[in-house]
Parts: sequence; structure tokens; C-alpha cells
Amino acid sequence: MKRRTLILAGLSAPFIARQALATTQHMQVAKSPTCGCCAAWVDHIRTAGFRADVTDLSQQDLLALKQSMSITPELASCHTARIGGYFIEGHVPAADISRLLSERPNALGLTVPGMPIGSPGMEMGAQKDAFDTLLVFADGNTRVFERHP
Repeated sequence: MKRRTLILAGLSAPFIARQALATTQHMQVAKSPTCGCCAAWVDHIRTAGFRADVTDLSQQDLLALKQSMSITPELASCHTARIGGYFIEGHVPAADISRLLSERPNALGLTVPGMPIGSPGMEMGAQKDAFDTLLVFADGNTRVFERHP
């Protein structure tokens, strides 16, 4: 019985650690005041255990924020967040954010460019488009951080 308990504890440790990391992280989210999918994404990250302060900005101020964080139009989406020294642009799944904060790569942040159907906050029934979460580096290059089929 002790062996089984030890094995189960070992298997659950990464999940517990990831959940603990999420609940201790505080995120600042900037979005348009009329964007429903942004509010749905905030619900998604809060359900995953993140704390989030939300600020509604004009489109002009939101674009200026993105530019100040080196988020190019090709990488942009509808809302921008900051957490742990990184930016989170668009409909990035909470699990990808947890992984970013756990691995701490030398990068600016994560983005899901555009607004892919089926990404967190963009759910439309059973319809789901494949999308990639991209890791953005200081030189502007990106690489696929996670694929979502």
C-alpha cells in the first residue's frame, strides 16, 4: 500500500506544482471594453487558477501598449496580458502560460495570432481550428511553443 501511495504522489506532483504556480501568479490584462471573447478568455485563465486584473482600453491605447511590448501586427490578437515578466497576446491556453512560467525561457512572451475558432474564449460548439502558440524572442523571431490540433 505504501508503494502505491508513493507512486500516486509522484505522478500527481507535477500537476499540483503547476496548479500552485498558477494560483500564485498575478496577471494584468488589457482589452477593449466591448470584446466578449476577451472576457471569455479571462474566465478561462481564472478557472485555471490565475488571478487577473482587467483594464479596458481604447483601441488606440491598446495598439500603443502592444507596440511598447514589441508585439507586431503579424503577432497581434485582441487582448494583451502581462505576467511574470512576459507578455501573453491573444487566446493563449492557460496550460501554455503555466508551462512558460515553469520553464522560464529567455523570450518576450507567447502569442496566438488572430482569433482561431476553438481557442480559449473563441469556442463555437464543436468547431475547432488547429492553431499554434508561438514563443516570441527579443529579435522578433518566433518558434512554435505548442501545437493545438
